[in-house]
Order: sequence, then structure tokens, then C-alpha cells
Amino acid sequence: MEEKKYACKACHYVYDPKIGDREGAVAPGVAFEDLPADWICPLCGVGKEYFEPVEEE
Repeated sequence: MEEKKYACKACHYVYDPKIGDREGAVAPGVAFEDLPADWICPLCGVGKEYFEPVEEE
């Protein structure tokens, strides 16, 4: 099963689990659901609650 990408509703940053978040010290392979509760968007600083799943075409 492919891990879902999640997009920030505030700035449209896309968290891709294949890439992770270097700035936030999140290694590739970490699913969005497994990110720490205090993880924030690396671009605009909002919390996980401002993210929604990206619909793949």
C-alpha cells in the first residue's frame, strides 16, 4: 500500500512520506499519521490539524 501525501491547507506544502522532512528531522518512510503530535509545517509553521490527504489522480 502506498503511503498518502498530505497537503497544508494554509500554504499548500505537501508532506510526502517517501521524502520525509529534512528540516524537521523526519526520515524518509515516516507516514504522516506517525509524525509527532507537535510536528509543524516546515514552510508556514501550522500544526498537523491543518493538513488534509492529497487525492492522487
